[in-house]
Amino acid sequence: MAVAVLCAAGIVVALMQTIIVPLIPDLPRLLQSSPTNASWALTITLLTGAVVTPISGRLGDMIGKRRVLLASLGAVAAGSVVCAVSSTLIPFLIGRGLQGMGIGTIALGISLIRDIVPANQLGSSIGAMSASLGVGGALGLPFAAVIAQHISWHALFWVSAAIAVAVMLVVTLVVPASSIATGGRFDALGAVGLSVFLTCVLLALSKGHEWGWTSLWTLALFAGFIVSAALWVWYERRRSNALIDIATNLKRPILLTNIATVAAGFVFYAMQMMPIQLLMAPESAPSGIGLPMVQAALVLMPGGLVMFAFSYVSAWMSRRFGARISLGVGALLIGVGYVAFLVMLVGPWASTWIWLLIVNAVVGAGLGIAYSAMPSLIMEWVPITQTGEANGINATMRSIGTSFATAVVSMILASSITGVDGQVFPTVDAYVWATIISLVTCVLAALAAFAVPKSRLKPDPVDC
Repeated sequence: MAVAVLCAAGIVVALMQTIIVPLIPDLPRLLQSSPTNASWALTITLLTGAVVTPISGRLGDMIGKRRVLLASLGAVAAGSVVCAVSSTLIPFLIGRGLQGMGIGTIALGISLIRDIVPANQLGSSIGAMSASLGVGGALGLPFAAVIAQHISWHALFWVSAAIAVAVMLVVTLVVPASSIATGGRFDALGAVGLSVFLTCVLLALSKGHEWGWTSLWTLALFAGFIVSAALWVWYERRRSNALIDIATNLKRPILLTNIATVAAGFVFYAMQMMPIQLLMAPESAPSGIGLPMVQAALVLMPGGLVMFAFSYVSAWMSRRFGARISLGVGALLIGVGYVAFLVMLVGPWASTWIWLLIVNAVVGAGLGIAYSAMPSLIMEWVPITQTGEANGINATMRSIGTSFATAVVSMILASSITGVDGQVFPTVDAYVWATIISLVTCVLAALAAFAVPKSRLKPDPVDC
């Protein structure tokens, strides 16, 4: 029951990242702002989530993971209320930022599961918690589209707030508190430094295409990232109560797992970006299928459900062969989905929603295996007192991967466009190149996973 409730919390947080998608075309009008300023409604959630996740993980290790998890859900509820009562840009961005502070819930839930779940159920429980990200993403688009279309966009956030509060109540009643807490002083200066360099790099990646990769703002942010990251590492290495244990995170197993995580985050978000555009593009556009938003979202929804189902396959594989094998196989399976996507693009036949449904399901299966293996692999190599911190860093690596995908895929799709009925759409060549880069990234993720040393813990010889 505790695991089910934690998974529900993960789904709620994942919903917050996708419910705004149906509103994007109308946000400038709804918030009385320009399209450029309104786009910050997406960016601010990414930034706050990436920055707060490792900090909340460290706090969870220090003062208790359930306590910090409840605070994260409280931020989601508060942010949803602020968005629900907002009609202008600034308060809406504040609300979206508060919602982003809850993204660390999934990493905290995984760490809490390690503390409270018996060893023989640990793999499947961690897998289910990891895959809640896919379920939330799959349900978010149709959930948001239906409410926004048939009720109002404010109602969307009121419903989100009510769900978050309900989950907080159930977590309080059902999920036991972990007895593992290290205590100690919080490294506030380290948290500030981490926030600065993550904001610099993520903001540069997410806005570089819009501002120009050689613009003064973009170059200044990259320079700020390099300087602040170097100073932060120097400072953290000299702290006895450092926010992040640099030495642990630079060990080969953790470093390679995080490299694979960045790559997995890239291919996950690239597959979020491309199919929805093809599904909603008119049939006269290159490879366009011409579905409305709700139907397009329903085509992609099974991918998230498959992701959840294959988290249990990942748990079985990890018991039999080790989590590093699960992660590598998951990355290769994602690559198979991208190969099928590439065949659809370059073949002489017209694109169909059935083909995209199959592609998305195959990629979802690979993501279910890979995403579930990542935290298991991390926790094989870190002490139990550092699971919150290590999972927070791993989740941040995934955010960096999605930011890379946003920057790279957007740049490629915008570099080759064609006009149809007064609108512009990416060409087939643009989709092909974005797919090829994603395929290479899948191979990189698999190579990094297979290069992780064999665990000190022996996998089970049989499925028990």
